Amino acid sequence: MKVLGIETSCDETGIALYDSDSGRMLQRLYSQIEAHREYGGVVPEIASRDHVVKAAPMLREIVDEIGGIGAIDAIAYTRGPGLIGALMVGANLARGLAWARDLPVLGVHHMEGHLLAPLLADDKPGLPLVALLVSGGHTLLVDVAAFGEYRILGQTLDDAVGEAFDKTAKLLGLPYPGGPELAALADSVDASRFEFPRPMTGKPGLDFSFSGLKTAALNLVRAHEPLDEANRAEIAHAFQAAVVDTLRIKCRRALEETGYRNLVVAGGVGANRQLRAELDKMARRHGARVYFPALEYCTDNGAMIAYAGALRLAAGQADPEPLDVLPRWSLEDLPPIR
Repeated sequence: MKVLGIETSCDETGIALYDSDSGRMLQRLYSQIEAHREYGGVVPEIASRDHVVKAAPMLREIVDEIGGIGAIDAIAYTRGPGLIGALMVGANLARGLAWARDLPVLGVHHMEGHLLAPLLADDKPGLPLVALLVSGGHTLLVDVAAFGEYRILGQTLDDAVGEAFDKTAKLLGLPYPGGPELAALADSVDASRFEFPRPMTGKPGLDFSFSGLKTAALNLVRAHEPLDEANRAEIAHAFQAAVVDTLRIKCRRALEETGYRNLVVAGGVGANRQLRAELDKMARRHGARVYFPALEYCTDNGAMIAYAGALRLAAGQADPEPLDVLPRWSLEDLPPIR
């Protein structure tokens, strides 16, 4: 089955085609970073308009490569969560094409797409597992008894970890998107004389909080203004270390509480080099394994939507009629994949 995947939840336009028989994946990805850089963050109206402009030509490139639109067997699109205007662009494109070609169509949960992205690698995680989903808009720890059967173990009570990275980067005068810039600056030094708290690690539970780290960063920046390069790098290093350590502690705790031996880490922050290294060390110490998607599948992309859609379509699931997009949508509301 050849499944077209359409991802337009935020500021990346992703179009992909997944062939479940051969495992072949074709994809096109366009990032709107330059369009939003001058504003220091994603502007929803600009994101929606850019998806309108970019999605159809990218779809045409995929169609031309596979020899025509008749090769497509089904369509998956991101139904949510995300920006409502951006979601509607992808949903309307998917539904219109499905109606015109009389194809099955399915709205996919964006975070399930991220969670399943490691399965696109040859070395696939076994079940059951704990999933850490970390991005600009989400920070979740999920008990995955089976794919499609999810229980939220913990989540952020305020800011997502990616948002905390971006806002702290802005305090340090780094360009948008700030997360990768802060990580690069942090990795430019080996140590820091500064220390940030590890929020909510001294009490039971698996929830997160990152707003206090942003406040601590703001106070530290103000105390050392004007910042020289050494201070900027050491603040970045200390901030990243606190975030990585907090995520490591919570992941270890989740593995201990569930008794599972497999950990999946996905989402844009999953590309962070220090996070990958520390979680890998932690997992090995506890007789567990950690799995990451390929770097190209960490940020939002159509491939993960095509793959997640293919699994559910193969299980006989499809939208019975046009459905509303869901800017807010819990993983726990999804039906099982059977």
